[in-house]
Amino acid sequence: MAQQIRRFGVGQTAKVVGVLYTLMGLLVVPIFALAAIFAPESERPFPLWLVACLPFVYGLLGLVFSSIACLVYNMVAGWVGGIEVEVEETA
Repeated sequence: MAQQIRRFGVGQTAKVVGVLYTLMGLLVVPIFALAAIFAPESERPFPLWLVACLPFVYGLLGLVFSSIACLVYNMVAGWVGGIEVEVEETA
């Protein structure tokens, strides 16, 4: 049975994406932290305090840009229809 996604709830979708991006940012922090710790102090590409902020900046950017994407999707879906998905009931 084909169904359409007609609109996304902007606030809820952005909140979920923001949290997901923050969690993904937390996975990347150890890599940047190691790069900053083991680089000579004069050649460090970024300060350690910035490394601690990265997951939150990444999450905030995810929230902002997913809000914009939802608004644009909702507008376009109103013009041409939503994305069609096929769903199947399972026992």
